[in-house]
Amino acid sequence: MNGEAASRPEEAKIDTYEVMLIIIPELDAEQVENTVARFRTVIERTGGDPGDPNPWGKRKLAYEIDHRADGFYVVMEFTVGERTLTELKRILRVSDDVLRHMIVKLPPAYAEGKLSSELPAEEPAEVAG
Repeated sequence: MNGEAASRPEEAKIDTYEVMLIIIPELDAEQVENTVARFRTVIERTGGDPGDPNPWGKRKLAYEIDHRADGFYVVMEFTVGERTLTELKRILRVSDDVLRHMIVKLPPAYAEGKLSSELPAEEPAEVAG
């Protein structure tokens, strides 16, 4: 019995991530919401916890991507395991609606809400004169 427990894979580690999507500008607001909803559904189906999307609206790109000068920006935090993250990256790469995406792993302190409280308080600068 002990050998059986030792051979089981340990539970998947759950981490918090943030994704920024740049969605093609030809879509209307409802289609942008549907695109984001598809990714939220993937996260939910695999046991993750999608946060609320933060739409930044249509913005000009720093440089053209696929002959497009602007795109809809959406930022969203989510919590998933490694397998879900791999699947989400694959879906984002093959999606025709997404121009670019970036997923970053947030530090554990951020996920626990301790990041801002751990920073030292700013001290007023002394002025000589």
